[in-house]
Amino acid sequence: MPTDKISPQARSEVMRRIRKRDTKPELALRRLVHGMGYRYRLYRKDLPGSPDLVFPGRRAMIFMHGCFWHQHPGCRLARQPKSRPDYWLAKLARNVERDAEVRAQLAALGWKVLVIWKCEITDPGLVGERVAAFLGS
Repeated sequence: MPTDKISPQARSEVMRRIRKRDTKPELALRRLVHGMGYRYRLYRKDLPGSPDLVFPGRRAMIFMHGCFWHQHPGCRLARQPKSRPDYWLAKLARNVERDAEVRAQLAALGWKVLVIWKCEITDPGLVGERVAAFLGS
């Protein structure tokens, strides 16, 4: 169904169903990391950005970013919205800006940060290599 033909009520319902936590890519990442033998904490609210996976003993964390919402550079999933571009482009730009601010805050606190993108989770081998290199196994 083309997005320009959807009613505001239907659009609101679609947007309401987008989850912040426990998304399919995030669950796949958790299964992968747990299967590699790493143990982690979820969503530490006392840290900037409420990271998805936190490894306290290693002072490291992993964020699982959606390619659209966080505008993955060069990714086909990070397309620009055609409807209401003035609203969406400002919103998405602010997300990218906030991500950079959070990474800077975490670095200042002595934390290492790894970002895994939604499109990358389709290659578990590559993600596993990145996680192992990041966590220093």
